[in-house]
Amino acid sequence: MARQPQELLHLLTRAERLSVRRVQSVLDEFDCSIEAWRVLDLLSDGAGHNMTALADHAFLPAPTLTKLIDQLVDENLVFRRVDPADRRRILAQLTPRGMQRLQRLSRAVRADWGELKPPPGQDEDEQLKTLLDQLAGTLEGDGGVTTARAEREVGRAR
Repeated sequence: MARQPQELLHLLTRAERLSVRRVQSVLDEFDCSIEAWRVLDLLSDGAGHNMTALADHAFLPAPTLTKLIDQLVDENLVFRRVDPADRRRILAQLTPRGMQRLQRLSRAVRADWGELKPPPGQDEDEQLKTLLDQLAGTLEGDGGVTTARAEREVGRAR
């Protein structure tokens, strides 16, 4: 029997909030927000990303992302450069210090996540990712790959 939409929404919201809370507790030790971690993660591919892609990936409105990028620039974790393909656009990239910071953050998050009992198996983890991505694609109306996943794949293919 199919679940009611409100039940599925409740389960998804609960899982998301508990996941964010757990990851944020680790990031707090590094004085880092979940949004900053998401930005650093996207920039880790080295391709450089425009502000729209970063805002989408971090789930932030543009003005809030701008403030976050300003902070990351002030901390020498990110730098801005003009997009060579479109000189009107600005791309953000990680500095070497930003890459080191992301690596430390990611190790700490992975270590904490690995302590979950029972840890999901590799196949279950991939299956969950696939199902959630399919659901997101369906909800976006295209039934396929989500915008965030497409952005990651395009960004990593560069």
